[in-house]
Amino acid sequence: QVQLVESGGGLVQAGGSLRLSCAASGRTFSSYAMGWFRQAPGKEREFVAAITWSGGSTLYADSVKGRFTISRDNAKNTVYLQMNSLKPEDTAVYYCAALSSFRLMVPPGPASVSSWGQGTRVTVSS
Repeated sequence: QVQLVESGGGLVQAGGSLRLSCAASGRTFSSYAMGWFRQAPGKEREFVAAITWSGGSTLYADSVKGRFTISRDNAKNTVYLQMNSLKPEDTAVYYCAALSSFRLMVPPGPASVSSWGQGTRVTVSS
């Protein structure tokens, strides 16, 4: 397993941008597909984005498509989530996840997660 630590959350106005980072420990990071999930107050945790181990393919939730970009740097054991054109409904705690399984075109659910980070809070004000 890998240990994951997120950073980069904060308070931003609607229309603004944030970049989340997720640093992984462990030599097996590059073998994992990685994902971002989020959980808003009173709601279930939901899929946001995922990327294959090589970074060659990505998948996004419809709600963030065209605004968010997931990327990774295997040399730095880090995965990123660039969030642009933020909306108040993007307010949530964002979690980084190492995926035990990931099929292209199929959004992974919590059952596909091998490891979770502790989460970083993103608040978008209107």
